[in-house]
Amino acid sequence: MMKTDDFLPEGSYGTLPFVRQALHSLEGLRRAQDEGRILEAPALRCTAAHDLLFDFGFARGVMPRACCALGIAEGQVREIAVLSRVGKPTCFIVTDIDEESEPPTVWLSRTAVQLRAQEALLSSLSPGDIIPAAVTHLEPFGAFVDIGCGLPSLIGIENLSVSRIYHPSDRLTVGQSIRAAVRSVDVENRRITLTHRELLGTWEENAALFAAGETVRGIVRSVEPYGVFIELAPNLSGLAENREGLTPGTPVSVYIKSILPQRMKIKLSVIDILPQTDTPEPPRYFVSGDHIDRWVYTPADCDRKYIATEFL
Repeated sequence: MMKTDDFLPEGSYGTLPFVRQALHSLEGLRRAQDEGRILEAPALRCTAAHDLLFDFGFARGVMPRACCALGIAEGQVREIAVLSRVGKPTCFIVTDIDEESEPPTVWLSRTAVQLRAQEALLSSLSPGDIIPAAVTHLEPFGAFVDIGCGLPSLIGIENLSVSRIYHPSDRLTVGQSIRAAVRSVDVENRRITLTHRELLGTWEENAALFAAGETVRGIVRSVEPYGVFIELAPNLSGLAENREGLTPGTPVSVYIKSILPQRMKIKLSVIDILPQTDTPEPPRYFVSGDHIDRWVYTPADCDRKYIATEFL
């Protein structure tokens, strides 16, 4: 029986010794078939019938359309789930080997792997569990991630960080490996939802990285009549006076005038507008374990809005 830890995001299997060994020979693929091993290789092309083809050198791999993605045969998943696998690492198990053809034909199934992963994850995960994930695509409402063998899950934009962002691309990039906490497990609808902000530190943990009198880099997140909110870290923002030329997403250098835990406020002064950067910085995680029961963002004795998450 495989452990939950064995179900990794696609792209994580290619360097594993047993996977490399299995893909080296027909005998290796036979052994992987007998053992039910999860393998991974890039799909070479997609046929007009939406079957995926693989080239192992000594054999060709064929993954029929119905075996390419969980839900594709039932019409629950769009064809793009198959087309988009071309050129990308794709998980599979070997279901059959035809040695009579020239070269030998190896029949593959990604659907079987995903079904196995889904069953294991739904039965073993609980709210608060922290798992690895890989960002697959971004939508205005959130980030879709692979939580194992291509299984999708969603992190809503409001759960990416405490600091509000306009679009998930302000925080993440496609292909990025991240950590996420399980928000809910819906066995009936076979859905796992995730959250990210609770791993990025409390207000006090983030504020401890800065000191009054320092000048640091920040990003304008919103411009209001009473001031400009500037993000110093994904879970920490401060307020500066309005200044001409500032719009959401503008990088700036700011002088930290004061840090006030009791009011959960940081007062800033904008020094200069900085050049734009192409990609967001990788997240900094403050939780190192594999589970979190409770997260309280608001400092103790703070008289402002209480922000917390109970993983139940």
